[in-house]
Amino acid sequence: MAIWTNPEVTGYMGGPRDREKVERILDAEARSDQTDEIGLWPVTEKATGEVIGDCGLTRKDIDGDEEVELVYVFARGAWGRGYATEAAAAIRDYAFDRLGLDRLVALIDPANTASEKVAVKIGMTHEKDAVRPDGAVRRVYVLKKPPREGRAMG
Repeated sequence: MAIWTNPEVTGYMGGPRDREKVERILDAEARSDQTDEIGLWPVTEKATGEVIGDCGLTRKDIDGDEEVELVYVFARGAWGRGYATEAAAAIRDYAFDRLGLDRLVALIDPANTASEKVAVKIGMTHEKDAVRPDGAVRRVYVLKKPPREGRAMG
């Protein structure tokens, strides 16, 4: 809750979310017995067990195309420690290896250089800029599933 309602943390993501709405969403997710393979999951720090972020996959319409976005958002105290890169790489591998997705995107505010660095570190490249429904411009970073190595031909 504290992550999604923090103006500094969500500043590049459209700003803080309404506390009651976040509470309703988290409560519904906690009560649900569905295990959706596309969604956001809490990231906990191993040493403390503290929730320091959210990372996962969400469906997005970008210029009329349905895409799957890799999302990572972390508490201010977790910034600059490599957690976003570690979590994003794990979600990338999950999306390609377990879900069989062929492509992932990340929508990044052009001013959010830290998020761009994470995207590049996990292999994403800038494909284009897109204007979102609220008028905000986002850089669209893309990663396509690499071909399998050692695959037998024939």
